[in-house]
Amino acid sequence: MPLRSAQWYGGQDRNAYIHRAWMRRGAPADAFTGRPQIAIANTASDLTPCNAHLDEVARLVRDGVHEAGGIPLDLPVVSLGETNVRPTAMLWRNMAAMATEEMLRANPLDGVVLLGGCDKTIPSLLMAAASVDLPAVVVPGGPMLTGTFRGTPLGCGTDVWRLSEEVRAGTLSQEQFTRSESSMIRSRGHCNTMGTASTMALVAEALGTVVPGVAGTPAPDSRLLEAAHGTGRLAVELVSDDRRPSTFLTKGSFRNAIVALAAIGGSTNAVVHLLAIAGRLGVELTLDDFDRIGSRVPVLVDLQPAGRFLMEDFHRAGGLLAVLREVADLLDPRALTVTGRPLVDHLDDAPIWDPEVIRTRARPLVEEGGIAVLRGSLAPDGALIKPAAASPHLLRHRGRAVVFDSIEDFHARVDDPDLDVDADSVLVLRGCGPKGYPGMPEVANMPLPTKLLEQGVRDMVRVCDGRMSGTAYGTVVLHVAPEAAAGGPLALVRTGDVISLDVEARRIDLEVPAAELAARTPSRATVEGFADPRRGWQRLYVDHVQQADKGADLDFLVGSSGSEVTRESH
Repeated sequence: MPLRSAQWYGGQDRNAYIHRAWMRRGAPADAFTGRPQIAIANTASDLTPCNAHLDEVARLVRDGVHEAGGIPLDLPVVSLGETNVRPTAMLWRNMAAMATEEMLRANPLDGVVLLGGCDKTIPSLLMAAASVDLPAVVVPGGPMLTGTFRGTPLGCGTDVWRLSEEVRAGTLSQEQFTRSESSMIRSRGHCNTMGTASTMALVAEALGTVVPGVAGTPAPDSRLLEAAHGTGRLAVELVSDDRRPSTFLTKGSFRNAIVALAAIGGSTNAVVHLLAIAGRLGVELTLDDFDRIGSRVPVLVDLQPAGRFLMEDFHRAGGLLAVLREVADLLDPRALTVTGRPLVDHLDDAPIWDPEVIRTRARPLVEEGGIAVLRGSLAPDGALIKPAAASPHLLRHRGRAVVFDSIEDFHARVDDPDLDVDADSVLVLRGCGPKGYPGMPEVANMPLPTKLLEQGVRDMVRVCDGRMSGTAYGTVVLHVAPEAAAGGPLALVRTGDVISLDVEARRIDLEVPAAELAARTPSRATVEGFADPRRGWQRLYVDHVQQADKGADLDFLVGSSGSEVTRESH
């Protein structure tokens, strides 16, 4: 089969001359004849600190591509740093996917190696690859090494939330909290907890887009560089075999990703990302699939935020393949990977080396810990909760709502000593969905009122149309759909209304008669809290973003356009 890049470089006309001449710059003539052109889509950026080391990873990918006879080409793409960009990195996930897709399609490329790490980078790269459908493979950047403070391991993200609450409770000094800052981030790499970055790297491997056994390799580990070199070689093979995402990513692939998500105790954010990736591929995937396939899967990984250990321990204990071997009977045995072989074929030699970190099926961390999908009068189109990160005594709860109309309203009032709230209250935060914020930020794990922290309260039921960090914990009902800004019932809740939660029954209900609810309208404060951008990406986003239960992609980006470009540039 002729290479796609030959459409640019083949022939002797003026356009072929231009394409070759401007790319030559010391390259031999045979660089443009029969040699696969492999892009290295690199999200390295100083402003995305978790991905800053990917330039080194890219160099090893280049070596592998060269060794296999391909031509490696650096392609810097949009990079989204979770910790820095405002109002939320999620606002630009779709933009990053669209920009990467268009650059892959527009250029003389035959395949691509996708380098990502921080939360939104792997999802956006996979969305792009699915839509352009060139041979593609992911190299995850890997987690950082474990930092310590006062002799205790620190889980980045998780311990930020924990320690900051201790400061507010008066049990940790501000000075000590600030001193822990330099210990939190020990090395290159993304979060070392089972946050969204680690989750998406592992889920991408279970999906089949990463060479089995690579995801979870710590960023400073030389074995990551070895894997990058091997992946560069594999990229050339993918082109020669025409192994594109559409040829191996099936409903079974997503089944395996959902089983893995549950077994590792992964981030709820993976749900919106997997829904969006499936939407680009045309694979039918719904919220109900996550509950049907994953909610009864045992959590086997004892890792923060649901457990004790960190990603360096996870890798040492056997990594993802050891986990999947324990639940192999739940996997689709036909689902392929980028290697051309089924995922299950890679599990034969995957022992657990530390059964404290990775539990056996007979001794799980949580019997049924997968993400649960809730429905009811408060979330007609669904909401999520992560039981493994919640307090067991709150998984069935009935309490009085304390409502906040925006994140600003929340910050202004949550620590007011006169706030009418107690440990049984249900904190409700709205205006934080895809349209309302905009971008669906990680604010659902609301800090608890100071006066309750001082009483020893450490968890409450919280309900929000936004997301929470994968490193966070607590009894949080999130991704409520439709969101308040899209006309969901969440916009009509009033302080004092009773909300009932029953995770076992998969219900989240507002105990207000239907007739009364129908007569209500959103308050002025609620509506004024919704985003109303006038121009640019935010305007486009608000006008076209889908709800959380659909993956929060833009409606006109669902599906794929393939790699064909029919017109010349000159």
